[in-house]
Amino acid sequence: MDDDERPRTPYAPHADPHPWRRFVAVGDSFTEGIGDPLPSSGSEEPGHRGWADRVAEVLAAQTDDFAYANLAVRGKLIRQIAADQVDHALELRPDLITFCAGGNDVLRPGTDPDAIADIFAEQVRKLSSAGAALVVFTGFDVGWNPVFRPLRGKIAIYNENMRAVAEEYDAIVADMWALKSIQAPGFWSPDRLHMNALGHHEVARMALRALNVPNELQPMQPEHAPGRSWRDARKDDLVWAREYFVPWVLRRLHHESSGDGRTSKRPDPTPMRRPDDNA
Repeated sequence: MDDDERPRTPYAPHADPHPWRRFVAVGDSFTEGIGDPLPSSGSEEPGHRGWADRVAEVLAAQTDDFAYANLAVRGKLIRQIAADQVDHALELRPDLITFCAGGNDVLRPGTDPDAIADIFAEQVRKLSSAGAALVVFTGFDVGWNPVFRPLRGKIAIYNENMRAVAEEYDAIVADMWALKSIQAPGFWSPDRLHMNALGHHEVARMALRALNVPNELQPMQPEHAPGRSWRDARKDDLVWAREYFVPWVLRRLHHESSGDGRTSKRPDPTPMRRPDDNA
């Protein structure tokens, strides 16, 4: 399906340039941009770009006096996002807010997607009170991924709750469930949980479509991966389990998070400049 055939969110098209001057992104690792690292500068840990930065770059290029803040921190649960980011976002007086939360909660065993959605609804109510354009993101369709496929029904329930909340508060839905283009390993980082640069690029294109913002971002495809034998695939699975899955489970058991001790990468709205690379 090409871009012209994709269903679009019923959001009134606006004149060029777009109307937004202050964009604030709220969320977890997805919005922080994990999986899409920036070039390393010396011994410091590299920062991350991600779909939200990519959207901000497009918006900043189309208008003067544009500022962008990204409050997202990896590993955060929805109650932590509510406590640490939502009020801060409102204090920044944005006219555009993106809110993606609850994914880490849904992935945890034994959690209730309806209960998570109740917390989500309360935060959408608060964020919508600012009068800003509010964009919310559904969860990915993980049916293509054998590791996370058992969670597909749980994610779908949460998504339906989110859609109902978005309709009640007139939020724009960025539909990641329908983003079929990234349902392949080539759009995901080695941890199989976060998107790589190509995946973040495709989500940025989808978010801009949801906002009806014209842009020059083009579809991108990963390089063709050579075929693997069953034995090689199982070896890769074992390496993945040792390096990524077991540490993730251990953090859950110890009530730890990859975001412990971390702060947001852009706590205040500042001008946005496009990186030199085009990926």
